[in-house]
Amino acid sequence: MEKIRKPQEIERSSFEMIRAEMGKHAFNEEELVIAVRVIHATADFDYKDLLKFHPRAISSGIEALRRGVTILTDVQMVEAGISQTRLDCLGSQKICEIRHLEVLKAAREVNETRATMAMRQNAHLLEGGIAAIGNAPTALLEVVRMVEEEGLAPALIVGVPVGFINTVEAKEALMRLDVPYITSTGRKGGSSVAVAIVNALMGLALKDS
Repeated sequence: MEKIRKPQEIERSSFEMIRAEMGKHAFNEEELVIAVRVIHATADFDYKDLLKFHPRAISSGIEALRRGVTILTDVQMVEAGISQTRLDCLGSQKICEIRHLEVLKAAREVNETRATMAMRQNAHLLEGGIAAIGNAPTALLEVVRMVEEEGLAPALIVGVPVGFINTVEAKEALMRLDVPYITSTGRKGGSSVAVAIVNALMGLALKDS
């Protein structure tokens, strides 16, 4: 077997293999680009059925990225994985404040998680901005609460936390909202999934810009 050595060729061949092995699916072409990225990042074809897109998710996310919005992430792994090169091309930025001392102090004072408080204290960035949540269900629940109770209007919520406690409930609550979202049903998700979604979306935003 001939060994493929060039990174670009490895990626291209991987994407072709994923598309070939996916079989029938319900994605449009832009959704498929994102789904392939997620499967590439996880080697898990379950995402063919788990990924769910609000009808306005991609168009709203692309428009926001081209406006140069901030992407607020729940954990540093998501922040680190989002391509800085693509952000720079779009004039956008990323931020994660879960380790900020003010967030830690506020979380202790009201007995909430740091992820919850990081979202709450940066709600202004989510008005017309993007949330990328790959780890903390409590962060997603807080964004959902702010939408429902405070009228917050994010351009896009990428809500794909992984885990067992509050995870399924948070995603189901997200899908009941009439705001643009991308999520994965069930317990699966994670930082790598959130990163793959955002990076793929940025690629779409740059493609025709």
